[in-house]
Amino acid sequence: MARLEGRKILVTGGASGIGRATCELFAREGASVVVIDRDPAQTAGVQAIACDVSDATGVERAVREAGQLLGGLDGLVNAAGVFFNKGLMETTAEVWDTTIAVNLTGTFLCTKAAVPLMRATDRASIVNIASGVGLLPTGGGSTAYVASKGGVIALTRALAAELAPTIRVNAICPGAVETPMVAGTLRDAAGAVNPAIVNRYALGRPAAPEEIAAAILFLTAHESSFVTGVSLAVDGGRTFH
Repeated sequence: MARLEGRKILVTGGASGIGRATCELFAREGASVVVIDRDPAQTAGVQAIACDVSDATGVERAVREAGQLLGGLDGLVNAAGVFFNKGLMETTAEVWDTTIAVNLTGTFLCTKAAVPLMRATDRASIVNIASGVGLLPTGGGSTAYVASKGGVIALTRALAAELAPTIRVNAICPGAVETPMVAGTLRDAAGAVNPAIVNRYALGRPAAPEEIAAAILFLTAHESSFVTGVSLAVDGGRTFH
């Protein structure tokens, strides 16, 4: 039997990267999936709704529509995100506001809109995509991104306590992943992986999106039924937590 047979799951940011890989894996595992994304035309074979996760009114509409399309909701993956590789002095107020609005406020808004639908089931789960740098930054830079992902980790813990026992809430903390969002940082113009990044990893390489999706699957499926409030580092040994 497929691990998500009969599950009804909403994935934000499902048009590319980790979100897209998650949608594809969940569909293979038997779930019905709806995506909300700013560019839903890029989604792969799943129903999609156009939405900016930082827009409170738009999120309420999109989540309500997703619940109608699915006939309920028992899973949420908050994968929508933005990344700016800028240190403190290069981070403008606009960059800060955008990063927090999408990565942290977007996770809050989508979760708040989804929880009333998810209370109708006894096996609901939420997985937030945080980051390994939210657990432990390894150097300067990406100031707003690090702050936003640290906030996602704290929010995950708060929600796990508040929504138990009916809804489990966990976070995945990836290391470097081969996604369009970080392509310009991870690789140089010739396509070579930046050694300053991969040399921090015990496994000596970045992850494929499918490897992160597999961890998200674990935290969504029944195998993790006694797991909540966890921030799981899936970072190739960048740090040992």
